[in-house]
Amino acid sequence: MAFDLSLELLRVVEQAAIACAHTMGQGDRHGSDRAAVEAMRATLDSVPIDGTIVIGEGERDEAPMLFIGEKVGQGATGVKGLPEVDIAVDPLEGTNLCALGEYNAIAVLAAASKSGLLHAPDLYMEKLVVGPRAKHAVSLDRPVKDNLKSIAKALDRDVDDLVIMVLDRPRHEKLIADIRAAGARIRLIGDGDLSAGIAAAVDGSGVHAVMGTGGAPEGVLTAAAMRCLGGEIYARLVVAKPEDEERCLKMGITDFRRIYAAGDLASGEAITFVATGVTDGALMKGVRFFGHGTRTSSIVMQNEPHQIRFIDTIHVTDRGSDLRIRF
Repeated sequence: MAFDLSLELLRVVEQAAIACAHTMGQGDRHGSDRAAVEAMRATLDSVPIDGTIVIGEGERDEAPMLFIGEKVGQGATGVKGLPEVDIAVDPLEGTNLCALGEYNAIAVLAAASKSGLLHAPDLYMEKLVVGPRAKHAVSLDRPVKDNLKSIAKALDRDVDDLVIMVLDRPRHEKLIADIRAAGARIRLIGDGDLSAGIAAAVDGSGVHAVMGTGGAPEGVLTAAAMRCLGGEIYARLVVAKPEDEERCLKMGITDFRRIYAAGDLASGEAITFVATGVTDGALMKGVRFFGHGTRTSSIVMQNEPHQIRFIDTIHVTDRGSDLRIRF
């Protein structure tokens, strides 16, 4: 991208997070998702870009959603001469987490110059996510125990010191058994493998890898984060049915066994990744409401210039009030 849009894009995820945080704990997952999508779309259309959603909610239907191929930004309103930007979004990553008031729900957006993000079909994807020190030590085609030994060696620790995050799903029964047999510890999560992937690339998070099968769109978003954090994701699409093959072919994907790395999934020279906490998590606090405003906690990452910012924002709704800001 020709100029720095990071704070404009930060505003987008902040507004999405605030909107769905109002629904937190109410048990209405569709209502939470709708609130995030509507706020994200409305704010995106004020950003000075000619944007296209390449990772979104799927095809257009009657429900409010950011769909693949949708035009966003001021370019969608007819403004000419704006930079062309591909956008990947998850307006509410962890829909169930928000609806139940649990940890690690976030609003997420990644951006790159045109063709800088893989147009991934909404399929499952095998994933292995590690931090910078272990990025050259693992492979999707190696047995779990061998990967764990290599991660431990790269981090200068024992296998039984490792913590591996895995989505708590029946399909991961063998994976979980293999990790336990190797001696590593497991943190099972109900949702939010994107948040888990970010944690795996941050020293001191207490997470050393993410393993298992999850959504391909979240894999592209994770890859964008890895491009900024220096970590790595190795991923392979799960193409199990003829319909899956058709969906891949429509998006130009012909090698169904290809293993993708972060640079393949998010290939753009300039990557921006922004996320705002909806509920409290390891890296960001959730949205907090007070009498005359709202407080958000966000992360803004770029690879050009290479920087990672943690941003705490007070959104004032009554300018004449006594804010009484507390830390």
